[in-house]
Amino acid sequence: MRPLVPEWVETLKPYVPGKPIEETEREYGVKNPIKLASNENPLGPSPKALALADAAAHKVHLYPDGANFSLVHAVAKHLGVSASEVFVGSGSNEIIELVIRTFTTPDDEALLSAGSFMMYKVALQSHGRRFREVPMKSGYRYDLEAMAAALTPKTRLVYLANPDNPTSTAFSKSELDAFLAKVPPETLVVLDEAYFEYVDWPEYPNGLDYYRARPNVLVLRTFSKIYGLAGLRVGYGIMQAPLVGYLNRTRMPFNLTSMAQAMAVAALDDAAHVKASRELTWKGLRFLEGALKDLGIPVPHSHANFVFADLGRPSGPVFEALLRKGVITRPVPGSGWPQALRISCGLPAENERLVTALREVLKT
Repeated sequence: MRPLVPEWVETLKPYVPGKPIEETEREYGVKNPIKLASNENPLGPSPKALALADAAAHKVHLYPDGANFSLVHAVAKHLGVSASEVFVGSGSNEIIELVIRTFTTPDDEALLSAGSFMMYKVALQSHGRRFREVPMKSGYRYDLEAMAAALTPKTRLVYLANPDNPTSTAFSKSELDAFLAKVPPETLVVLDEAYFEYVDWPEYPNGLDYYRARPNVLVLRTFSKIYGLAGLRVGYGIMQAPLVGYLNRTRMPFNLTSMAQAMAVAALDDAAHVKASRELTWKGLRFLEGALKDLGIPVPHSHANFVFADLGRPSGPVFEALLRKGVITRPVPGSGWPQALRISCGLPAENERLVTALREVLKT
């Protein structure tokens, strides 16, 4: 009898999201838990975006603009690019998957960094695509030199997360320049910059400086993090117009809801909210990095809105113990880090509660 699904689907390990607050309350009997698991903006969405929510809700009986016209043009204006170079999707995850669907065949391979964002592997395997993983170098950092050496004639696609999720580290402009110089033009390079707005590092490469000179570079960003719209699922890509055209051929119609489009346009216009979110995160990161190091937990300098805590022991029991104290963090064994927790930066009181709970758990 023919199997119900292909072998690559049968063996696929699904992406496991951060534990919801409601589920934690129900399972563990805790009240007022805090969620520091999914790298969400603790300030919530922009007030400007919220002001449009009611008006948008009254139009949900109508199909949304299938071309995402207003949002595409708002992103283009904000970044100083052409509207023809902008593609918007249901979160950047949709674009990660669409790139595979649109530009690869079963004979192609992808190249990844081991320990990076798990959804690259999930998306590739769900399409039956082969991929190779290159280990990270010390400091939980991408080894772009080794990745360049791993390129083959079959490499059609490379995913690079900068800053990386879940390690929070980043690679420099000089590292990226050296890597791209060795990538053939027929190999597509996806620069996933979901945490771009949080970076405060002079050596960080802005993906928008690359895609025009290199037609094989695609830059991905999102409204889920600093803009606080994770629940609406809005991401976007910047790339040369022909690539946008092909993605528009393969995407599903009406891939963004009318509410998502309207609120994203408003959020993009709220520079004050973005600034406040960034400054809150930077302050929280310095607190968490210092406090965790005081507990003997190595933490690389974070370029994102979370910290990567290498506990030096299996993270599962620590994660469970924290849940019983009403603190939701994120173990990341699926990314190849069974001893680590990814901890989002929250409000000051939430960060302090996390450190207190972790200190108590580590004593047991």
